[in-house]
Amino acid sequence: MPAKITATEQSLIQVFSDDYFFKIPQYQRPYAWTTEHVEELLGDLIDAMRRDSDAPYFLGSIVLIKSDDDAKSEVVDGQQRLTTLTMLLCVLRDISSNDEIDELIRQAGREIKGTKDRFRLRARQRDQSFFEENIQRKNSLKCFLRRDPVEFSDSQKHMFKNMRYLRQELSELDDGERHNLAIYVAQKCFLVVVSASDVDSAHRIFSVMNDRGLDLSPTDVLKADVLGAISDSKSQDEYAVKWEGVEEEIRRDNFKDLFAHIRMIYRKEKLRRTLEKEFQTHVLGNLSSEKAIEFVDDVLQPYADAYRIVSKAVYQSTEDSEKVNALLRHLKRLDNFDWIPPAIAYFHLRKGQTDLLLKFTRDLERLAYGLFIRRANINERIRRYAQVIRAIQNGDELFEDGNPLQLSHTERTEILEKLDGDIYNQYYNLAALLQRLDSVVAEEGATYQHSIVSIEHVLPQSPPDYSQWMCWFPDEEERKQWTHRLANLVLLSRRKNSRASNFEFERKKNEYFQNGTTTFALTTQVVGQSKWTPKILECRQQELIGALKKEWRL
Repeated sequence: MPAKITATEQSLIQVFSDDYFFKIPQYQRPYAWTTEHVEELLGDLIDAMRRDSDAPYFLGSIVLIKSDDDAKSEVVDGQQRLTTLTMLLCVLRDISSNDEIDELIRQAGREIKGTKDRFRLRARQRDQSFFEENIQRKNSLKCFLRRDPVEFSDSQKHMFKNMRYLRQELSELDDGERHNLAIYVAQKCFLVVVSASDVDSAHRIFSVMNDRGLDLSPTDVLKADVLGAISDSKSQDEYAVKWEGVEEEIRRDNFKDLFAHIRMIYRKEKLRRTLEKEFQTHVLGNLSSEKAIEFVDDVLQPYADAYRIVSKAVYQSTEDSEKVNALLRHLKRLDNFDWIPPAIAYFHLRKGQTDLLLKFTRDLERLAYGLFIRRANINERIRRYAQVIRAIQNGDELFEDGNPLQLSHTERTEILEKLDGDIYNQYYNLAALLQRLDSVVAEEGATYQHSIVSIEHVLPQSPPDYSQWMCWFPDEEERKQWTHRLANLVLLSRRKNSRASNFEFERKKNEYFQNGTTTFALTTQVVGQSKWTPKILECRQQELIGALKKEWRL
């Protein structure tokens, strides 16, 4: 019997129904979506709902091995999406105590139907019991988020951080908006469900959908548009060489990113359609031969030069170039590159004006880290950077209070409050912030790059009973209060050693923090201490926050 393949567009209320019981096979990679992925998904869903709650939202496709007469569905492609959507529904259910949402998460057993309680998604075997007990099971959220993730596997840590992020963001919505979001997600969000009746067909579909080896990239399409608009064949050849020279210098992998940044500079909004469509509409417009030549000469080449400088931190000048590049390196450590379009726009506009470039880069780095610390989502970041680009293009005074490049009083206050809190469990890319802090407390001019950077708690997360740690921190609440705060965190230029983490303080300093490898100022400061008590931590906390307050004018 020939294999049967179907593809249908279905709402999530149809996807999470008795028609499907999803199983993630063991050969699939572990759950790997980061908070950044979830942040973008949730931000897009909330934006789409607020923009038009009746408009459909397309979530992509999934590939299954499934026969018509059986609800069992083995997931070949789409496990990250299905797992994250299940997590979103679980948080919405537990916050609002909505039994209707629970119907999307599990089939309730009914004696009259001969059915048993059954979750609609089974995670990989290694994570299944963890996923079921901590996430899918009703009212498990509160206890789950109180757990210490130190012993979790990598996939379980991703689940923990993403559930914590979803809980925090959805809690900030009012009851009505959460209710509307649940309805929008269930009724207006769609997946294309591709089902194949046998394994070979399913894997063949997956390969075809993910094989981009012969596909034209967006920049290939745009190259054909631009060069094709040049009427003179000699000029066409000349500009093909120019185009390919830029592509070779930037490298093909980064070339698409350059076009995405140029689109942002012109469009100043989040990408809503494909890159090539928005680029054609908002950057190229109605192409004539003259406009095509102007694009290569006046846009592509100069913006590529600026992109190379800001993305590689290779600004050159007779003075202060290293200060500019140090700030660019701090920016590069962040977990997003949304800051690059305004940087490109300003470096292009003020080429060679080192004093202004240094001033701008200092304030852009301050803004970018401020957004990071405030945990601004991708949509807020894009809106803010769009305002900065607009201010650059309008010739506004960028360095005055009230300009979008500057932090407001409210933002500065919020940043200081975040810095003084439990930061270890709040930030996915905390090492970037700690390296920035380290550069502030280090001696002027101290720079170093390490291929491996890890974060270590001085006071252990789980100190052994009867240890010196417990003498210094006999009160459990006080110990918990300090464990994950800024003052108790240091950097190491090697991987963490879970056994060494629980050493007594003197041994930890001598064998773990020193041992000939400590170059970080934050860690060196700790090595100079003879004991580690709440009083010392209080003083250190004030000093570290004070250093950032001064550096970023908070």
